[in-house]
Amino acid sequence: MLQVNDYHVAYGQSEVLHGLDFALEDNEILAVMGRNGMGKSTLMKAVMGVIPSSGGSVRIDGTELGGLKSHQRVAAGLAFVPQGRWIFSALTVEENIQTGLAVSGRKQVPDEIYELFPVLKEMRHRRGGNLSGGQQQQLAIARALATNPKVLLLDEPTEGIQPSIIREMARVLRRIRDEHGLAIVVSEQVVSFALDVADRLLVLENGNIVHEDPRDGVDEETIASYLTV
Repeated sequence: MLQVNDYHVAYGQSEVLHGLDFALEDNEILAVMGRNGMGKSTLMKAVMGVIPSSGGSVRIDGTELGGLKSHQRVAAGLAFVPQGRWIFSALTVEENIQTGLAVSGRKQVPDEIYELFPVLKEMRHRRGGNLSGGQQQQLAIARALATNPKVLLLDEPTEGIQPSIIREMARVLRRIRDEHGLAIVVSEQVVSFALDVADRLLVLENGNIVHEDPRDGVDEETIASYLTV
């Protein structure tokens, strides 16, 4: 569903990602692990078109994304939940979700989104800025789902979220994969969350993929060793 080949990203003369190669299968959740500064967010932003790549290719369902602007990548089936969520604090919950509907052509928030996030239905007339951090993260995911994507990118979704909400988020992401057929990439530092949600884990270090495991064969100690300073 998502194919990344020989992918390079640089800031000026400084290359940050050094020829990454990986694929995301249909209905798969991939966790991209690594410490701060190892390239996780850069990868997410580049695939989304927020920052330019300097070489290689990205394809979604066979469609090349190179050269496309971010909104065109959304139209091709890519959705992004950025680090820090970036919801519209002055808009209501429902208005936030509705900003994602233009791409899908739908006029109303689909019932299945509120079924995934019942708290958002209860709070749909409340301003986004009045929600808790965990509720805002659910809102950001709901807004991304409103674009009717094929692939969902989530950058550090557990940051600043309490443990009970993290567990619920893992459950919802698995449900999205199973019931809606999405492929999902999660950049993450919390090993327990990655093990709870992902089908496969890979580790970035200094802009290179240095380790990869299927969930069933994961070596938790090895993964954790890459995340310690």
